[in-house]
Amino acid sequence: METTATTATIGVQAMMLKDSFSEIGAFETLRKVSAIGYNAVEISQIPMTPENVAELDRSRTELGMDIAALSVAMETPKGRPGDSLAEHFDKIVDDAKRLDSRLLRIGMLPFPAMKSLGAVIDFAKQANEYAERLAEHGIGLYYHNHHIEFAKFDGKYMLDIIAENSPAMGMEIDVHWVQRGGLDPVRTLQKYAGRTAMVHLKDYRIGELPESAFGLLDSGDIMGFMTEFKNVVQFAEVGEGNLDFPSIIDAAQAAGAEYLLVEQDELYGRTVWEALQTSYDNLVAMGHAQLF
Repeated sequence: METTATTATIGVQAMMLKDSFSEIGAFETLRKVSAIGYNAVEISQIPMTPENVAELDRSRTELGMDIAALSVAMETPKGRPGDSLAEHFDKIVDDAKRLDSRLLRIGMLPFPAMKSLGAVIDFAKQANEYAERLAEHGIGLYYHNHHIEFAKFDGKYMLDIIAENSPAMGMEIDVHWVQRGGLDPVRTLQKYAGRTAMVHLKDYRIGELPESAFGLLDSGDIMGFMTEFKNVVQFAEVGEGNLDFPSIIDAAQAAGAEYLLVEQDELYGRTVWEALQTSYDNLVAMGHAQLF
């Protein structure tokens, strides 16, 4: 597939901000995001209530915030609220148009869809139908990977199976989860060039064993120590881990990505604002100030 290098915009994945959204509201949260220097946000795990949608709209006009993308599920999971394409298609389209968001993303395939090759294919084909319907409204649908998509069925990665069976759906590549899945982020971005509109910038760090872990070892709690040992694989602020972000950002832009979204699933005692500031500072130091 032909690709055209783009000048992407660096923004924030709002999953990190869900506590702030619930505490001080969407607008005041995004005011703080804007004050750091980010001017784009991908909405995730935020209820799309009339109040939140109105505040997101206000952030566009008053803060110049680009609502880069919205998150959707195909079906509302049991026990969890939220809009789904199956039940709220028209509302999702209306919200996207009001917020000038041309991109929607599915954060993960439903857990039952992971159980077999046939289940994966069924999910992908259903997603493709929604992608085709959304395209009629000028909206693109994209799929976000974790590590599970690099499990193999009959020697083929789950992500490739999804991609092959949903040609109308694009990709949102999360480089941390690619690395955790055992693949190279740059090569993966090259592989999906031309259909990757969004990339999650999330570093991969091997942390230090806490002192308490050695206390567990001394007390003979080997299982407790091994739990801590496994937990040294961490999420990290961009530039604080081991991923080669200069190469990743070059590859993402070469692949045609429109948005590069900073995300960190766990903060290890830091505040979300400290983490976002560190990622911002490191990306500026890498020479990417013009992408904000």
